[in-house]
Parts: sequence; structure tokens; C-alpha cells
Amino acid sequence: MNRFLLVLAIPAMLYSCVERRKDKVADDTARQYEQFLKDTTSVQIIDSAYNFGKVTDGEKVEYSYRFRNTGTKPLMITSATASCGCTVPQKPEKPIFPGETGFIKIVFDSKGRVGNAHKTITVLSNASPAFPELQLTGEVQAKKDN
Repeated sequence: MNRFLLVLAIPAMLYSCVERRKDKVADDTARQYEQFLKDTTSVQIIDSAYNFGKVTDGEKVEYSYRFRNTGTKPLMITSATASCGCTVPQKPEKPIFPGETGFIKIVFDSKGRVGNAHKTITVLSNASPAFPELQLTGEVQAKKDN
């Protein structure tokens, strides 16, 4: 009888430890997110739109949008995503400290994109108000046959 109770008690104890661990991880994540929201800063967007003019089909366009941390806390960019897979943004990996200027570099691959191009880049950060969408526009012209 004692062995039977022991066999039942051990899994029950292990299960309760796992459940407590999950709660602790969830609590830690929630605290980190709350701290992230509390540590908001302000940002000045220097370049919010870029028109690359006309390029030939297949050319790559590179540009770096500039912004400045005008707040009192470090600016942390958590993600930068584009409206299309043909545009790849690269966000700064390190915080941008108050007074510093940061860059979000994009590379637009015009291959197969003949016509007017209008792409948006969405940036998530601890800036308040939030980053506006960054705009990339231009025209991709077909290659001329020789």
C-alpha cells in the first residue's frame, strides 16, 4: 500500500513543480514587458520617406532611414518588417541612447517588380508615440533589349 501511494505521490509532485515553473516564466515575461513599456522614450524621425526614382528591373536599391532618440531612455527597436519580401529591413541590434542617431537600412530587390513601387516598413520599438510607417517609392523600368 505504501508503494502504491509513493508511485502516485511522485508524479503529482513533479507535475506541480512544472506548473509552478510555467507560472514563474509567464510572470517574468509579463514583468519584462511591463518594464519595456514603462521605459518609453521619444524619437525624431529624420527620414520617413524615400523615393529612389527610376531603376532598371533587377537593380537593388539600398537606403538608410535616420532617426534620433530625443527621449531620456535608451530606444530599443524590437522589429522592422516590410510589406513585401522584396524589401529587407535591417534594424539596429543595440539600443540607441538619448541624443544618438540610429539607422534602419533597407535593401529593395527590383527583380520582377516592373512598374510603380510602393513599400512600407513597420518599426516596433519602445518609442512613444510609435514610429510612423517608413515609405519607399519609385519606379522599376523593364530592361531594354539591345
